[in-house]
Amino acid sequence: MSENGPSDAAIYARVSTSDQDVSRQLNEAHEHLERLGVKDVEEYPEIVSGAADTDTREVYNQLLDDVETGRFDLVVVHEISRLSRLGPTEIHEFIQHCLEHDTGVEALDVGLKIHVDDGELQQTIYSMVARLMGDLAQIEHQQKLQRIRSGVRAAQSAGKWTGRPPAGFVVEDGYLRVDPAEFLHVREALTRVDRGESFATVAGDTGIAESTLRSLHQDRRDLYLGGEAEDDRVDEALADVRPLEDVRAEDSALEELRERVERLEEATGVNNR
Repeated sequence: MSENGPSDAAIYARVSTSDQDVSRQLNEAHEHLERLGVKDVEEYPEIVSGAADTDTREVYNQLLDDVETGRFDLVVVHEISRLSRLGPTEIHEFIQHCLEHDTGVEALDVGLKIHVDDGELQQTIYSMVARLMGDLAQIEHQQKLQRIRSGVRAAQSAGKWTGRPPAGFVVEDGYLRVDPAEFLHVREALTRVDRGESFATVAGDTGIAESTLRSLHQDRRDLYLGGEAEDDRVDEALADVRPLEDVRAEDSALEELRERVERLEEATGVNNR
């Protein structure tokens, strides 16, 4: 580290799922380092579950290796929880690893700053504080997850749908409803597969991804072809398109289904594909 402060820094950013974005963490860390006058910054973004073993955290382990080579003066994390979820003792070990290789650590969310030129006692105190903050963040995270799970269970108990609806369905005011045109589109595609046409051919004709078609045929064939649903919420949504005949029924039965769905589309203002 130069007399004017750190010259080389690393940013460690982590999210738990691919649906989340690390850009906010990275951007705010970059702004902080820019205020410090740091020019050379290396990013270490990672997508990994908080429950994963440290052995599977390739980006995190690469950061440890690079710190060991003396590559950085400072490592910045946006939130202390990004480190605390590594385990009860991991945050302490991470800080010690950085300090042993002349690298400071800063956590932006709590204003924590542990630098190499701090005294040994001060470093020890800061490290203990960091671990306590990490434990607190871990507890708050678990409480948040519990509240989310409780909310989902409450919504499901009330008959509401949570998450992405199945193909051929939509969510209206929290409840699952059939999209007649889409439902029939999926049903006809599965009918063709059941009659012996290849997944690739049907996928190419219908525009439904082959992998999706295979999954629907394997997991939800009875839903689309027989109108059978184990989930009461799905069963309720199917009320408007019952009774559905089995896919092996005669063509006349399929034509009757088309007519029923067309009448439903007309009533709801939904256009055919």
